[in-house]
Amino acid sequence: MKIDIKEIAFGGLFGASALLLPVIFHMLHLGHIFMPMYLPLVALAFFVGPLIATSTSFVVPLLSGAATGMPPFFPPVALFMSIELAIMSALISFIYKRWRKLNEWFVLVPVLILGRVVYVALVYIFSLFVKLPAKFVAGVSFVSGWPGLILIILVVPSLVRIVAPRNRSDKIEEQK
Repeated sequence: MKIDIKEIAFGGLFGASALLLPVIFHMLHLGHIFMPMYLPLVALAFFVGPLIATSTSFVVPLLSGAATGMPPFFPPVALFMSIELAIMSALISFIYKRWRKLNEWFVLVPVLILGRVVYVALVYIFSLFVKLPAKFVAGVSFVSGWPGLILIILVVPSLVRIVAPRNRSDKIEEQK
């Protein structure tokens, strides 16, 4: 498996963005609603291979939790986000690299839904373990993430098309 220096640079750039954006959003009290850490990490998966996408997405929430306390380690939101983001990034990167001609929305939307299912399942299991009302806590987690998912669906495909327009030109040339 070959790792390109450009991919490492993208991982660093998008990882740093994923550390900075939540700080800005939390200053405006919008962090939990719009999931700003997800934006750059999900976008990163469209530009790099699965190894860089997955490792960056797994490490950043843990690093952010350690440096800023956001996301918290108890309840283990940082760990749950790391798992969710790593799974989503791995899938997006693998699918998009394998089938370049797929529309970004066809890759993004199902993976985001799967990621939310994974996150809610982790919350549900943890809630059972600490004897909280698991259905209620998991339900709140599920509903609270939707504004962020909508933001990701609106922003990430446009960003991918702006940063990597070669995919669009390939499709245009095929249609001629």
